Parts: sequence; structure tokens; C-alpha cells
Amino acid sequence: MDSSEPRDRRSHRSLRADAIAGATTAAVVVPQAMAYAAIAGLPVQLGLYAALVPMAVYAALGTSRTLSVSTTSTVAALTATALVAAGASTDPSAAAGVAVTLALLTGVVLALAGVLRLGALADLISVPVLVGFKVGTGLVIAAGQLGKVLGIDVSGDNFFEKVASTLDHLGDVDGRTATLSGLTILGLVVVGRVAPRVPGPLLAVGLGVIAVGALDLGSKGVALIAPVPTGLPAPELPSLTGSGALLPAAGAIALMAFVESTSAARTFRGAQDPPVNIDRELLALGGANLAGSVFGAMPAAGGLSQTAVNERAGARSQAAALVTVVAVVLTLTVLAPLFDNLAEATLGAVVIVAAAGLVDTAALRRLAVVRRAELVTAGVAGLGVLTWNTVVGVGIGVALSYVLLLRFLGKPPISVQAPDGRWRDLDREVPQRRPGIVVARVGLPVYWASARGVAERLVAAVDARADEARVLLLDWTNQPMPGSSVLATGADLHEQLRRRDVALWIAGGRPPDAATLDAGDVRWFASLDEAVAAHGAR
Repeated sequence: MDSSEPRDRRSHRSLRADAIAGATTAAVVVPQAMAYAAIAGLPVQLGLYAALVPMAVYAALGTSRTLSVSTTSTVAALTATALVAAGASTDPSAAAGVAVTLALLTGVVLALAGVLRLGALADLISVPVLVGFKVGTGLVIAAGQLGKVLGIDVSGDNFFEKVASTLDHLGDVDGRTATLSGLTILGLVVVGRVAPRVPGPLLAVGLGVIAVGALDLGSKGVALIAPVPTGLPAPELPSLTGSGALLPAAGAIALMAFVESTSAARTFRGAQDPPVNIDRELLALGGANLAGSVFGAMPAAGGLSQTAVNERAGARSQAAALVTVVAVVLTLTVLAPLFDNLAEATLGAVVIVAAAGLVDTAALRRLAVVRRAELVTAGVAGLGVLTWNTVVGVGIGVALSYVLLLRFLGKPPISVQAPDGRWRDLDREVPQRRPGIVVARVGLPVYWASARGVAERLVAAVDARADEARVLLLDWTNQPMPGSSVLATGADLHEQLRRRDVALWIAGGRPPDAATLDAGDVRWFASLDEAVAAHGAR
């Protein structure tokens, strides 16, 4: 048998698996892309365009074999915020122009970050902030669809105002619209639980279109979406008008797109897949958004839900994404007229069910168990989104995260070694002590903002053992090279110990500079064991 045959068969099986996975993913991507465009207040075709060129460009440049790139609910929500700030949310044509410019700027930010190798910025948003942001965003998205699913006029700039407006207009609810959206939501929930592999959004859109046509609901007060243009988008350079004002929003979208995309890529990375190259992902996502903006797409990102579908359907390479692209092309060129009977209520119901998935109560419970401060951080981020907007919510959450981080780093844990070699928390009662010596270790790197507090706690530990402490031995093994502020604090620590007739010994790290520390009698040892042995031989 020719040795190339097994390889050819494997290649054939791989292509077949990618074809099936790509078609399956398209069944989720097409209705979701339309729904996410609706979240942003954009014509639905801009969502479909985001599943066209950006997905193809990422397939060529990205490092993940299964990541599916179109757009996401959080990116759509950030886009909606930018449109409101730009005063373009009420004019579909103006909104489309701003969204395309926003995609261009997002691509520039991502590509520039990739060139500068700023992939570590993916960790800028902590898990509590991300959880709180998504919960708040989910609620804001759902509130934004209340007018569509109830057939009423809803006003307001934030979650609370929209909910209050909805309550004020409950008497004006259109029965047909509410019934259609209610049945759609019920159907999506049932399908999601009973048959999770069935593409619920596609089924909902298909049945909704049939219902509107069969019952002629469009002529009976049920609002329909604007007609989807038939054909592929023509290339056109985006306008740069107002781009300066859009840059902050583009930065926020770029950050969230990168965080979501890399999270999805890492989550569904197979054991045999190459590692995700973070900086190359920045370039790939940047290229996807730049190319998408030329073809009229809204900002794009990798989606967790569609990537999960892609992976579960058996995708083995980015060839699956290219199959999805072909399906989107067919939708735009052949199937677009079918959406003329798509009700806003149906699309709004799809959006609400998708938004409900962002409200992760299980994640909130985990934060409460792990650390209460993290739950507070998530709550503040979520409240910022609900009260102001998604960009402000992210900013508040990130700021609070770093305040808490600085607070944590400002009081690092300090341990004291007992005679049996075990380390005990300095702030707790230590029943056993080494006679004549206090052996201490700081659990985090000491820097200028924490040095003074560390020194004060070490002096207090010595004072608590005043009747027996003659040496303070610091395990400096895992500490970085101290800066001038830490050295100055070290000199002050040594002086306070000298007044108490207590010697300062240091184990590990680099030998101290006696001239800089102004403490020529400080003893340094290469290891902790060597220092303890030297004390025992005294």
C-alpha cells in the first residue's frame, strides 16, 4: 500500500469534518450576527458582514484552529454605547457609518498592540470585572429589547430608565407582538434544555418568518426589520470623520474583543493544537477588523458560544470557518429576501435569550466563596454598566481591581518559621518559636509602597519576642533586587533593630551593599539553612 494513502484518507476525513462543523456553526452564526447587529441598533446586514470578511481574514492569520470570529453580544453592546455617544443611534445610515469607522479604529488599536507585543494586556481585566461587566451588559441588552418584544415605545439612557419606561407603558403592549416574542423565548429555552445541539436561534428565526408570512402579521401592527440588501458588500474606505472622539470606545472594544477571543481560543484548544500565540492573535484580530471595515462590517471578535458549537461539531482547522463564510455568502446572495418577513419581536426574543446567558449567577456565587472583595468588584462593575454604560462599567471595574490589588500588595503576608520548619502566619499566635532568633519571610515582592508597613510589622514581631529575640533573619530568596526606597526603609529597619540590640541577618538574594544600606554589620548568607546553622553554632 502506498504510504501516502493513510495521510490522504486522514485529510479527506478532516475536510469532511470541517465542512460539517462549518455548516453547523453557520446555523448559529447567521441568526446571532443579525441579533447582535440589532443589539447595537444597526441594520442586520452589518452583523452578517462581520461574519464574512473578518472570519475569512482570521482563518488565514489566526493561531486557533477552532475560533469562530464574527461579533459578540458584549462587543455589540459597546458599539451601541459608542453610537449613542456619537449621536448616531437614531439614524440607521449614520449609525452604520459610525460603526464601520469604529471597526477600522478597533482594527488599528489591535494591530498596533500586536506590533508592540502588548498581549499581556489581556490580563488587564480581572475575572471579577469580566463577570460583573457581563452581568450588567446582559441586563442592559435585555432592557434594550423590551420595546421590540412588547411592541411599545421605550425611552431612557440606562437600564433603570428603560425598565421604568417599560412599566409606564405596559398598558400599550401590542398583544400579537408580545405573543410572538413570548412563544419565541419559550421555544428557545425549551430547545436549549431538551435539544442543546439543535440551532435554536436559526429555528426561531425560520419559524418566526413563516408565522409572519402565514398570518400576515406585518399588516396587523407587528413591526418588521428593514429589508436586508441582496448581494455582497462592495469595498469602500471608511470615513475618518469623528474618529478622534471614537478612539476611547475603539480602545474598549479592542480590549474586550481580545479578551473574549483569547478566552475562547484557550478554552477550546485541543491537546494536539499548537499554543495560542497572544501577540499574533492581536494582529489577526486587528487585520480582521481592518478588512471588515472596508466591507461595511461592525466590529468583530471571536465568540465563545459559536466557537463551542464549532468545536463540538468536529472542526479540525480553520477550513470550517471558511465553510461558514460560504454559508453567509449564500445567505446574503440567495436567502436575504426571506428575511423581509422577520419581525423585530422575533429578533428581540433571540437577543434576550442570548443576553440571559451573560448573567452568570454561578460565577457570582464562586466569587462570593473565593473572596468577598471580588464579589464587590463584580457588583461595582455591573452597577456601572447599569447606571451609565458599558465603557464606564469596565473603567470603574478595572480601577477598583487595581485599587484592591495595591491594597493587597501594600500589606503582603509575612510568615515566621517554627522550630519544626513549618511557616506560620506572623499575625497569628505561634506556639513554638526558635530560641533567640526570629526567622521571617515576606510572601510577596516588597516594593516602595509596602516596604514601610513590612518593616513596622517585623519590628512589632521582634518586640513581641523581646525577652528572647537577638536576631531577625529575613528569607530574601524570592525577592527582587530592592530599589532605593526599599533600601532606605531597610536601613531604617536595621537602625531600629540595633536600638533593641537585635542583629539583622539576610538569607538568599544578592548580598546587600553595605554602603547603600548604611549597615556594615548586616550579615548575609547564601541560604536560609546556612543562616540557621550559623545561629545554632553561636
